[in-house]
Amino acid sequence: MSSSLSNESVTYELATQPISKLLRQYAMPAIIAMTASSLYNLVDSIFVGRGCGALAFSGLAVTFPLINILAAFGSLVGVGGSALISIRLGQKDYKTAGLVLGNVVLLNLILGAAAGVAGLLFLDPILRCFGASDDTLVYARSYMVVILCTNVFTHIYYGLNGVLRSAGHPKAAMYATIVAVVLNILLDPLFIFVFHRGVQGAAIATVLSQLVAILWQVFVLCRPKEVLHFHRGIFRLNRRIATDMLAIGLSPCLMNLAGCVIVVIINNQLRRYGGDLAIGAYGVIN
Repeated sequence: MSSSLSNESVTYELATQPISKLLRQYAMPAIIAMTASSLYNLVDSIFVGRGCGALAFSGLAVTFPLINILAAFGSLVGVGGSALISIRLGQKDYKTAGLVLGNVVLLNLILGAAAGVAGLLFLDPILRCFGASDDTLVYARSYMVVILCTNVFTHIYYGLNGVLRSAGHPKAAMYATIVAVVLNILLDPLFIFVFHRGVQGAAIATVLSQLVAILWQVFVLCRPKEVLHFHRGIFRLNRRIATDMLAIGLSPCLMNLAGCVIVVIINNQLRRYGGDLAIGAYGVIN
């Protein structure tokens, strides 16, 4: 009964409240979350540059296109899943919305694992193609091995954040992002300067911060009173839902991939004419 009332109240709010109020309620948390999220790589870069040196920073800059490619594949599920959930909630089809939630989790697990394994198998050739030299490859590899081994968690983190926004909880999604960023800021110096893990320590800090954020997301989505919540029966792949989800997410995925191609081209030209430090300098402003 309480779940039904929650469903109705959120749907009623989205259908009846003034657009200006809804924009403030939904857009502002999203803007704050995106601003905080942009600090992720920035924080890693600052601490790696200070604690590991210029070449390590350049190695980290080489990994940015690969990280964005992983994010692009994540948007296949995240963007499509969020759109489908919004549509089903608007139609008051809460059962199908729950199935979409289950498919978001399952497809993120599958795509995240597949992308992680593929990246690990071809990591060195990919990094060299993206601008790594003999001097920076060791740093780039050290960072990406951790990221790729835990890529599933990153996909789940971003996927569930989109679900929370679509389910009428933009502030919960914002809190998840802020928690992850703040923890990353606190853990980076700990792993780099105290535990002396170098570039790998920055990656470990990023993953641990995302895991804590996932715990918060799961806590919110495990409450039966919410519009969407985890329960038995939603975790089964549905071909129709998966197809619609991937079709909607294809455009943002391709846009992100196109941006990565541009960065890769720039990196290679910088390495050719300016060397590793030029790539690092570009990484500062990119």
